[in-house]
Amino acid sequence: MMGNGNASVDGGVEDETLVCAAHGCGEPAQFRAPRSRDRMSDYIWLCLEHVRAYNKAWDYYAGMSVAEVEAHVRADTTWRRPSWPFGTGHGGGRADPRDPFDLFPGEQRAAHEGCEHRFAVDPAAKQALDVMNLSPPVTAETVKLRYKELVKQLHPDVNGGDKRAEERLKLVNDAYRTLSAARSA
Repeated sequence: MMGNGNASVDGGVEDETLVCAAHGCGEPAQFRAPRSRDRMSDYIWLCLEHVRAYNKAWDYYAGMSVAEVEAHVRADTTWRRPSWPFGTGHGGGRADPRDPFDLFPGEQRAAHEGCEHRFAVDPAAKQALDVMNLSPPVTAETVKLRYKELVKQLHPDVNGGDKRAEERLKLVNDAYRTLSAARSA
């Protein structure tokens, strides 16, 4: 594949010239071509005439059945990543979007189908609900409405800078942040 290069006057090699890999061709090779479909990063070097013939004869799907070609094309449409039809529960998605926190086992889920998003009641969430004067079960919308009410009541502009109202507002903000984190977890 490789030629010897041209010898310079001082005996060193001036430049290394590639020779066409086609049998019996001695032309300089300027174009690379993959050896096969299975070895796409392994190249042979060809001259212009032979690379044109190579390109005309190249068939990526040569030797594959129709089913194999179809499977290859389908895999390429999703960048060779697995995919599933919507609603099958594959791929990390939830089968039942009405219970995003997986609070109810399968048998109990049917009894709570009309329920909106509910918070898991861990100790931090329970304390946050107490700060906002709410009791479980609560929805995200209920928490948001209560938060807005309390912010309007406790805002420093409304209370003339009352320090107790300001401290209570800080507690309400922390409680709302805790409940929002519980909802998105």
